[in-house]
Amino acid sequence: MTLTTPALLFPAISLLLLAYTNRFLVLSQIIRKLADEEKTHHHEVASRQIGLLHRRVVLTKYMQVAGVLSFLLCTLSMFGLYLHLELTGVVLFGASLISLSLSLIFSLWEVLISTNALNVQVAALAEKNPGTRKNPVAGESARRGDAPGD
Repeated sequence: MTLTTPALLFPAISLLLLAYTNRFLVLSQIIRKLADEEKTHHHEVASRQIGLLHRRVVLTKYMQVAGVLSFLLCTLSMFGLYLHLELTGVVLFGASLISLSLSLIFSLWEVLISTNALNVQVAALAEKNPGTRKNPVAGESARRGDAPGD
């Protein structure tokens, strides 16, 4: 393996860490907004989302830790290859790939929880407007009892 092989991961890992940071910032804004709303008046929906938000924050932390660890291992791999320690470089690069894979698995898990949180919000909206439902195929609102194509 050459020095350039682990170097190919640097842009990908950097962009991934940037995306994770953006997710974290959005989560923090949502939590602050919910906290402000909760101070003024209690919402059952907000209470249900607090647990989901907590899990998302924890997963985002794990995503970032695994991503940074992947970046560090990739750097150490390049250093090992630079010192002509082929086996060390290959092992560290493999560990970097495993860490990157874990980061992506945590990211997928967080996305699944995020969609669950959106479903909580959609269910709350549906309770407020019981006459409308969302058509998941067409993406349009339809009155109950309407036939498709009417």
